[in-house]
Amino acid sequence: MKRVELYQKVRRAVMIEGMSRRGAARYFGVNRKTVDKMLTFPEPPQHGRSGRSYSRKLAEFTEIIDRILVEDRTVHFKQRHTAFRIFERLRDEHGYAGGITIVRDYVASAKLHSREVFIPLSHKPGHAQVDFGEADGIIGGKLLRFHYFCMDLPHSDAPFVKAYPAEVAEAFCEGHVAAFAFFGGIPQSILYDNTKLAVAQILGDGKRERSRMFSTLQSHYLFEDKFGRPGKGNDKGKVEGLVGYVRRHFMVPMPVAESFDAMNARFLEQCVERRQAVLRGNEQSIATRMEADLAAFMALPATAFDPCHMVTGRASSMSLVRYRTNDYSVPTAYAHQEVVIKGYVERVEVICGGERIAVHPRSYEREDFIPNPLHYLALLERKPRALDQAAPLDGWVLAEPMHRIRRLMEARSGKEGRREFIQVLRLCEKFEQTLVEWAVARALEMGAISFDAVKMIALARLEQRPPRLDLELYPHLPRAHVGRTNPRSYLGLLSGTTASAPGAAA
Repeated sequence: MKRVELYQKVRRAVMIEGMSRRGAARYFGVNRKTVDKMLTFPEPPQHGRSGRSYSRKLAEFTEIIDRILVEDRTVHFKQRHTAFRIFERLRDEHGYAGGITIVRDYVASAKLHSREVFIPLSHKPGHAQVDFGEADGIIGGKLLRFHYFCMDLPHSDAPFVKAYPAEVAEAFCEGHVAAFAFFGGIPQSILYDNTKLAVAQILGDGKRERSRMFSTLQSHYLFEDKFGRPGKGNDKGKVEGLVGYVRRHFMVPMPVAESFDAMNARFLEQCVERRQAVLRGNEQSIATRMEADLAAFMALPATAFDPCHMVTGRASSMSLVRYRTNDYSVPTAYAHQEVVIKGYVERVEVICGGERIAVHPRSYEREDFIPNPLHYLALLERKPRALDQAAPLDGWVLAEPMHRIRRLMEARSGKEGRREFIQVLRLCEKFEQTLVEWAVARALEMGAISFDAVKMIALARLEQRPPRLDLELYPHLPRAHVGRTNPRSYLGLLSGTTASAPGAAA
């Protein structure tokens, strides 16, 4: 403010009162050239000095500073030079004798001029952008770092979000399938960064070699893929903004859910609610603008893409197949056989001879062991002595009646009693475990300590009949009718003829 007042006084003294420029400089204590500038401009310049001026002491070192700043672009941002570190290097390595202030000013000016400038873009309807984000949440009572798939429609800003345990190819493809179903159509093109989930390799001419799974997905839905420049997230700024918006609004406070399905159901509700928003620079809501996107979309195919990673393998002698460092069990009847392993986001399926022989929840640990106790019961029936040391049964939680009937069976029949208990366990291959445990408890109440009794009680429960061990309730079983035998009937055996007598067995 004082400089403006000084300008006003100098200009009035010279231009109105007739004071000479030299006299004004002497009277107001300013430089003669400053007086000339004051007479040219009615107020001080708003932005200080123009151009990149710097002290002569720094002139011979500017090329060194520029080179350091260029090299910094190729290293981790937390390991780049500060102005003070540049000053130290100039002083220690190159004999710089000036102060740090002019170095700091030059570095700030150089960084400002090197910052990229962008052009505002317009987005036509019917296109999309995709990216992943990550956040923390409490899922199933555990604190987890999860990843979330985002698809944004840049024309309308309509969002889709779905969370996954890991950022893997199966989640990448499944996210597309879920997004297409959510929007009810397929975008004409989708813009990505150069994620390895889609790009196996960037060739020398800038062309991309797609990953096999992504190529299959694209062939199924026939959308055009586009890729941004490496390291330039602003090329897909819409979805980058969506990733940040979702983290700040959908995931603050930290999401708490019983499962990923429950959390994703909440995210879908929030995506639908988001459609009512009218964003800055628009007069219509997202839902209204999305109509143009949907009109430009391609129709969904008759069948959805199967988003799985498929590999071949062989079941080991311990009835295990390995997928992504983890071992999953198969029924012992399929040991040593060739199998096909299909890895989905939430499960692993094992196929043999076109038949699905095993399904497990997928583990994202390393070198994990995921058995199904039922797969080993047939072998344990032949090798009952291994029952207590069978690792696949270690984590199997059984109700107390199951342990009690085992003790009674083994006390009565020893080794055969253990085998009979394994037969009771094998009922879980056909019935729900809770039904088998209920049937065991009823058998104990009735004093019927046998596999046959447990099985018949379970069947009676399914058929909604009283669980009584009475053959009259089983009319489908053949009845045996035994009559009185006449001794003379045996004479036919001696004579070689058949003699019939009244009262012979029918």
